[in-house]
Amino acid sequence: MGKKINFIALTLLVLLSVLLAENYTELSSSIDSGDTAWMLVASALVLLMTPGLSFFYGGMVNKKSIISTMLQSFIALGVISVLWIVVGFSLAFGDSIGGFIGNPLTYFNFSGVGAEPNPEFAATIPFLLFAMFQLKFAIITPALITGSLAERVRFRSYILFMVLFSLFIYSPLAHMTWHPDGLFRQWGILDFAGGTVVHMSAGFAALAGAVFLGKRKKNTEVPANVPYVILGTGLLWFGWFGFNAGSALGANSDAVIAFANTNVASATAMITWVFYERMVGRKMSAIGACIGAVVGLVAITPAAGFVNIGQSIFIGFIASLVSNWAIRLRTKSNLDDTLDVFPSHGVGGMVGMILTAVFAAEVGLVYGSTTTFMYHVLGLVLVSIFTFFGSWLLYKFVDLVIPMRVRHDQEDRGLDISQHGEQML
Repeated sequence: MGKKINFIALTLLVLLSVLLAENYTELSSSIDSGDTAWMLVASALVLLMTPGLSFFYGGMVNKKSIISTMLQSFIALGVISVLWIVVGFSLAFGDSIGGFIGNPLTYFNFSGVGAEPNPEFAATIPFLLFAMFQLKFAIITPALITGSLAERVRFRSYILFMVLFSLFIYSPLAHMTWHPDGLFRQWGILDFAGGTVVHMSAGFAALAGAVFLGKRKKNTEVPANVPYVILGTGLLWFGWFGFNAGSALGANSDAVIAFANTNVASATAMITWVFYERMVGRKMSAIGACIGAVVGLVAITPAAGFVNIGQSIFIGFIASLVSNWAIRLRTKSNLDDTLDVFPSHGVGGMVGMILTAVFAAEVGLVYGSTTTFMYHVLGLVLVSIFTFFGSWLLYKFVDLVIPMRVRHDQEDRGLDISQHGEQML
């Protein structure tokens, strides 16, 4: 019966979309073709990050759950794309309700989201392009969470959680941070490309998920396919140029600065990680190099357009060390964050957020201003509490509807077979 209800609901959603579809006009003369071309490319680059994340995560789990882990990221491309069009974009960027969330009716089913620019958000590109660029951020955020739930989460439960997380956690954070009338934006909190909205939210949701689901029956730390991890890191690094430089919303100097800072911070974090590992007597592993590179990308994200090259090197260096220590602490605890999402994305995002407030041009702590720094600390505390406990409540709700964790016999067989009827040969 549940299967039929799901299909009927999807059919009604498709029919509703056809009835309410927007008719697009020709491009306005106010649109800048260079900005539009760059943002099309940037949007495609950010979309590529989700398949990259699939390989990155898939290579680090055991062989019996590679397909399941990869699909948990990949399925977000479909689920969140439809959800974003119907109501997600409106919740994130619709008319502000108290600075906390957008009016769900403002752009319901992309009503009013067409080829004309919306100067409130981006004056030189079609509003539809802005909405599609923001969609890619909404897609990868819940996909990041799956690394902490890997090898033991029920696939149907995860899909329901992903929908609820996007509506009740991601969209309010995006609104508060990036909407002109959003609460954090009004406070002067700086998040160039998603350190708070994407990485901190995913990191704390991952932490809540790891606590909620508990430890795996067999905790295997041996990656199944290291080349997948290297491939995934390369795709993530490549796509991250669209993630950060695209957040300048045009082909301009801010995009160039963000592009350069993104590369330098990641490179610094990667070499810091492997040399630190060698200094303390551990091997200079491929997995370590990949994790270090990703941590650098995470940390520079909120600061990418606000700092200079030297400061981005420092951010990559500090974030790499702090996340490395956080992972070591996690391995000594009873917390089973399968792929260390919280130490990498949560902690990396917090380091980036704080250092953004330290180095941000003209308003940073090093320039004598304390206001931005204090608001960033306040924002960090509020986002941490909201995302952890909000996600915990969502896990509890989903678990009541569909049990979150697979049975022990399904975990033994592996999620590839038990959830999807497929396996790696």
